[in-house]
Amino acid sequence: MLITDELIAHAAASAPRAETDRRLPPDTAKALIAAGFARHFVPARHGGDQGTFTELTQAVAALGAADPATAWCASLMASLARMAAQLPEAGARALWETGPDTVVVGSLSPFGKAAPDGDGWRVGGRWPYISAVDHADWALLCATVEGGEPRVFAVPRASLTITDTWNSIGMRGTGSHTAAVHDLHSPAGFSFPRAALLTGDGPEDGAPCHTVPLEAVNGLSFAAPLLGAAEGALDQWTRYATTKARAATLRPGAPGPGIAALGQALARSAGETDAARLLLERCAAVADREGADITPAHTTRTLRDTALAVDILTGAVNRLLREGGTAGQSEDQPLQRHWRDINTSATHIALRFDAAATAYARPRLGITATA
Repeated sequence: MLITDELIAHAAASAPRAETDRRLPPDTAKALIAAGFARHFVPARHGGDQGTFTELTQAVAALGAADPATAWCASLMASLARMAAQLPEAGARALWETGPDTVVVGSLSPFGKAAPDGDGWRVGGRWPYISAVDHADWALLCATVEGGEPRVFAVPRASLTITDTWNSIGMRGTGSHTAAVHDLHSPAGFSFPRAALLTGDGPEDGAPCHTVPLEAVNGLSFAAPLLGAAEGALDQWTRYATTKARAATLRPGAPGPGIAALGQALARSAGETDAARLLLERCAAVADREGADITPAHTTRTLRDTALAVDILTGAVNRLLREGGTAGQSEDQPLQRHWRDINTSATHIALRFDAAATAYARPRLGITATA
């Protein structure tokens, strides 16, 4: 994966346009593809990189410091392609027939319905909140089979109806609009049980990145952009605080925060952000090392750590905005955008600390599923 200063500068410069358009600009999406996000987890036999979670986490965080929405889309491009590796060979060949840089988006929420139809399935439904859907080549969409389990279906862009529905106060640039499919015949080989993602049943090559159960890495996909958001906010705030600290030194007793207040805000938020990075980097390293052998204890710890890291990062950024004065809340300042983006994303279901805490605590406290 190629993260350059040029890519980071491009993400920062294009962020205001993405906010206004409520979707990534086409040239920004192309830059992410060129950097290797779409191919990062694609199987090697289809020309992909079969990369690591550590590398992706670091790259997404670096991009998130410039623009969290761009980083969010980059992270999900990689994550959804990893899920697409679960497809039977016929579907995988079709999806990557033009190369490994196919952009895959999607939703694992079973908003659709499916029924057997000849040699395949008949699928329909509407799926909201599909980030980067305007730039998709394929979508993975989850539908519940009548009387059965949820399945994930690979749907080509030409079969999608996209409706402009994304009007969030934060992460505006992700373009998380609604995708719909009506009465579509999905051939055999273009779907797989959603449970395969949860158990880590991977493709034949058995690469570690494809055999890690989803629960052990899903939170990383959403937390890494927020690590970048916090680091970007910290950088922006430090520039502001430097000016304020100089003014306080030259004019003791003048209105505004003093050096002690600025120093405490900086030290605490910087320390919390560093702590969150350490937590997330450990999660990524364990997934890379253990692969299919990752234990339930490691998985529930990762659930805890990704949600906890996001709680920590949100608190750090909230403190910076609170101590940033009126200037930091101006619409032309990145600080307020990073603040909106991190608070919006922290509400994602995959980052809820209450659910993660319960999953972590139950086996350690001897609580059974029925207790």
